[in-house]
Amino acid sequence: MNSPKTVRDLRRLWKPKKERLNNEHDSHPTAIRVHRAFSWMAQAETMDESDMDMILICQWVGFNALYGQWDDEKREPISDRFSWKQFLDRILKLDKKGHVGETLIENKRLVIKIMEDEYLSKFFWEEPTDVRARKSKKAMYDARTWYLEKRWVMIIERLTERIYLMRCQLMHGASTYGGKLNRTSLKYCSIMLGHLLQAIIQVIIENGADEDWGVMCYKPLR
Repeated sequence: MNSPKTVRDLRRLWKPKKERLNNEHDSHPTAIRVHRAFSWMAQAETMDESDMDMILICQWVGFNALYGQWDDEKREPISDRFSWKQFLDRILKLDKKGHVGETLIENKRLVIKIMEDEYLSKFFWEEPTDVRARKSKKAMYDARTWYLEKRWVMIIERLTERIYLMRCQLMHGASTYGGKLNRTSLKYCSIMLGHLLQAIIQVIIENGADEDWGVMCYKPLR
């Protein structure tokens, strides 16, 4: 399967759907979500590895533009984990051509590296000891079983949890900008999130343009 390589390629594929949606509904929410995602993904593409911190942040903001949900009662965004888990579950159900599964297969070695990294494990950081470090690597063995069983939901949820932990370290000031300690983990997470975003956008282009993706956060007022 020939996959798009850049945001420009994806925008070209999305353009007919975007024009149709905007003709049907001025400022269509799905068109706005994808437009926002593209803007951050495109910014990430302009950066090199020397600014890996900002690359991952831009990629996650692009992802957040797609999955973010608004709580009308509380008048605030719904929690990240709840929103992106629901979003990914729907993406996998809509993925008739298997873009996400194919992406996970093509990048299996990278996924396994992320799964075996104790510093990307919430379990490890609850009590950062050698014992916990060894136990946290269980996810790597679990992932190998999930691959054999093609349990893409389980893989992508656990994978995204780990990338999210890295995102949280950056966003909550728990990491030094450009720091040496997390460069390898950060690089793995950024590369994998970039691949996943491409696959997710392809699913939306092919089967998700007419889906109701929920109430958008901070919709444009004009």
